[in-house]
Amino acid sequence: MHSEKLQILKEILGNYYHSNEECLFGCPFCRHHKRKLSVNITKNTYKCWVCDSRGRNIRQLIRRFGSSQNKRKWDEITNQVDITEFDDLLKAPPVEEAQKISLPEEFICLGNKNLPISAKAPLRYLKKRGITKKDIVKWKIGYCPVGQYKNRIIVPSFDDNGYCNYFIARAYTDDWLKYKNPPATKDIIFNDLYVDWSKELTLVEGVFDAIKAENAIPLLGSTLSENSHLFKKLAQINKPVFLALDADADFKTAKLVELLLQYNIETYKIDTSEFEDVGEMTKDQFKKKKDSAAFMDSNNYLLYKLNKIN
Repeated sequence: MHSEKLQILKEILGNYYHSNEECLFGCPFCRHHKRKLSVNITKNTYKCWVCDSRGRNIRQLIRRFGSSQNKRKWDEITNQVDITEFDDLLKAPPVEEAQKISLPEEFICLGNKNLPISAKAPLRYLKKRGITKKDIVKWKIGYCPVGQYKNRIIVPSFDDNGYCNYFIARAYTDDWLKYKNPPATKDIIFNDLYVDWSKELTLVEGVFDAIKAENAIPLLGSTLSENSHLFKKLAQINKPVFLALDADADFKTAKLVELLLQYNIETYKIDTSEFEDVGEMTKDQFKKKKDSAAFMDSNNYLLYKLNKIN
């Protein structure tokens, strides 16, 4: 099987030479004149010693730089997911009208100057949750002093064209109903406008969790459907994904890990067990947790799943 894999890589990257367990190819990322892309077939890893492009799944190289025939051959010899289904997922979705909604008429942005006295309570609430003025401005956080969403923090979501497509409305008083969100679908990519799709991504449950994590997308829950807009985008861009769901959502985390691995998405699990949720952490605490995230593959995923069952 090694020779078959190397033949496919040779078709894509050109000639190579052996160096112990490594095979050195020309790097397709930086195109250095020397063969500096080190590929380890046994460990299923690659790294360029010049531009530091790296990954823990060689299939990422095949998908990005290979032909459809290369991808098909690789999938056949490595027993990957059903090729037809995978290719269908990567196809551009049919054009559909993007969801657009309006913020409540009573919405007041807390990033504004000369705020009314009614802004003191929501600002106190946000400060208590560790939300800074910078966060307020970045996330366009506001509130409603009156109306249907009275006494609620409003965090809007904007699609990649800058249109508002959803918002969360969280009570900052003792209202029995914590969240009162708009009558619109949650099948959106929350704040797609601000997501850097060229970098690694973090998936969290809620918006306040996402504020504490860098380049994070809230699921607005603890599950992610294979047919959702977000999952399709994750499969298409194939960047590393860090999972930081609440500790009490371990079963759902395991299911999500399994789904991501089926599509060969480099996956890491962040341990949140010391906290009720990510929103309770400081940004520094979250960064430390992320730096020690566990890399998930088919082997340690099964071990993780067995540990949770036991």
